[in-house]
Amino acid sequence: MGPGGFIKKQFIDIIQYTEETDGVLACRYPMQDFEIQYGAQLTVRESQLALFVDEGRIADQFGPGLHKLTTNTLPVLTYLKNWDKLFESPFKSDVYFFSTRFQLNRKWGTPNPITIRDKEFGAVRLRAFGIYTYKVAEPRIFHQNISGTRAVYTVDDLDDQLRNTIVASITDLFAESGIPFLDMAANQDEFGARIREKLAAEFTKIGLALDSIRVQNMSLPEELQKVLDKRISMDMVGDLRRLTQYETAGSIPVAAANEGGAAGIGASLGAGLTMGQAMAESIKSSQSGASTTDVMATLEKLHDLMTKGVLTKDEFEAKKAELLKKIT
Repeated sequence: MGPGGFIKKQFIDIIQYTEETDGVLACRYPMQDFEIQYGAQLTVRESQLALFVDEGRIADQFGPGLHKLTTNTLPVLTYLKNWDKLFESPFKSDVYFFSTRFQLNRKWGTPNPITIRDKEFGAVRLRAFGIYTYKVAEPRIFHQNISGTRAVYTVDDLDDQLRNTIVASITDLFAESGIPFLDMAANQDEFGARIREKLAAEFTKIGLALDSIRVQNMSLPEELQKVLDKRISMDMVGDLRRLTQYETAGSIPVAAANEGGAAGIGASLGAGLTMGQAMAESIKSSQSGASTTDVMATLEKLHDLMTKGVLTKDEFEAKKAELLKKIT
């Protein structure tokens, strides 16, 4: 707020506030020893709201526009000061201007890891950070609960409180939802929407409106991240093992076609062993009262052998009919 932000004289007849500094949420008009002229003009811009406060008691609120200050436009102040209908004298009152602009890209984060109970990892320490946007929606509530009689109240003055509120809500949300960390981390937009839904009421309590909140990153401590990396590596090894088995099975028909060589003999033997294993599994399943899952797994193996030419279609259909009888 620069020296040209307010227009004033001994008896003030024009009250207005020009927002020359970003990040100001509330600002008290500097009355000093001045009094407001009866019939003075109050200018409230589109991105503002104005509030009259008399000796700590909240009086009249004004939205955007040009307002003439009389007993008609100041009904609450008139009541508080016990003015009669003929009152036309200068008067004293505190006037606060509030910015209703969106405060964009405010940063939030966990200065220290928060401990949560995860379904997969147990008790873990989580870090997260992102951005959020809000604005002043209810000046009366904001004045009563936050800004008070401060001459100037800025977004920086409020950051710590809002960040702590957000972090507390994240901790509660994890505890209530029971959703694993990996699922939350993979769906950050959805998680942000759930945080906003949970936080909306907390912002409303202090006269603010939360417009949006985004989660930009969620991470685990380094030592737990190493454990997670090992787990991912083990899963990849398992996938590679299954891929190798599939590729080996795929090479059987090609090798078996070369019946004159050792490779063909080896492939034929491999095919026989594979088919024998599948047959043995089906027999074992039939003897022990196989489950649907076991039968379907065996059918998949036999179908794969038929696709590769190891089994004929008739042989596959015969074994399929035999196996399906076990679960019907």
